[in-house]
Amino acid sequence: MGESLKTFVSGTEVEVPNSIPDIRAALPEERREEFDLAINGAGVHEIQAVMRHWMLEAVPDPEAERILDRLAQDEAERRSVA
Repeated sequence: MGESLKTFVSGTEVEVPNSIPDIRAALPEERREEFDLAINGAGVHEIQAVMRHWMLEAVPDPEAERILDRLAQDEAERRSVA
């Protein structure tokens, strides 16, 4: 099990699920099938980005889209350097 992750939502510190079972459990029931499809379809080079996306979706955060965009840019830069 990974270390506990935390973020702030509207000034309140909240724990972020950081394992596949924890992320799935934190999602609304109607989103779990989509999560399962995304996780099961992710390749080795995509799994971290897919998990980050769903981690943040499991904990609503008004800045999530900005964070996801930055993470995607960082990932694209890492891949172009390698």
